[in-house]
Amino acid sequence: MQEEIWKDVPGYEGSYQVSDLGRVRSLDRVTRYGVGDVTRFIKGCLLKPGLMNGYLNCSFSVENTKQNYKVHQLVAMAFLNYKPNGRFIVVDHINNIKTDNRLENLQVITQRYNVVKDLKIGTSKHTGVYWHTKAKKWTACIRINGKKTYLGVFIDEDEAGLAYQNALKELGKFTLTIQTNNNVEQRENNRVEAE
Repeated sequence: MQEEIWKDVPGYEGSYQVSDLGRVRSLDRVTRYGVGDVTRFIKGCLLKPGLMNGYLNCSFSVENTKQNYKVHQLVAMAFLNYKPNGRFIVVDHINNIKTDNRLENLQVITQRYNVVKDLKIGTSKHTGVYWHTKAKKWTACIRINGKKTYLGVFIDEDEAGLAYQNALKELGKFTLTIQTNNNVEQRENNRVEAE
């Protein structure tokens, strides 16, 4: 059996750690509280996360300031060099179980990819493509900054997917390096939010 690996949570070095199994602990420390230079010793312990919106969360308290974090984000911050940056880059649970925060089950991906990666059977394998029931053809569309633009209807699903990819290329793209469990891969993504 592999030994559990613990790493400091970035920004909380010496106070909190997270493991590759998705567990969080506080460390023994001396902290200030109240007014003046009053200090107290706090014994470290394994934290019991709470459940919020299906995700496990922990509260950190340092110098009378509390901050809540999702456990899967803490694991990614410590082990995958993830830096929370809003909605464009996210931490994904590969098996779609929101409480399974083991490192081997987490990957850092774009929000756009996260939305389409688990589409159910009957939808297109391509982003921005769906089956138009009335027309009995594949339809391609792209949404940019809230405005939906139709790219056309196609007999072939792959042709519709190609129309979407060409529309993305016209918008201007950048290359994003994503680290997943020590494997580094390149993915192309657009600077604007697209679906």
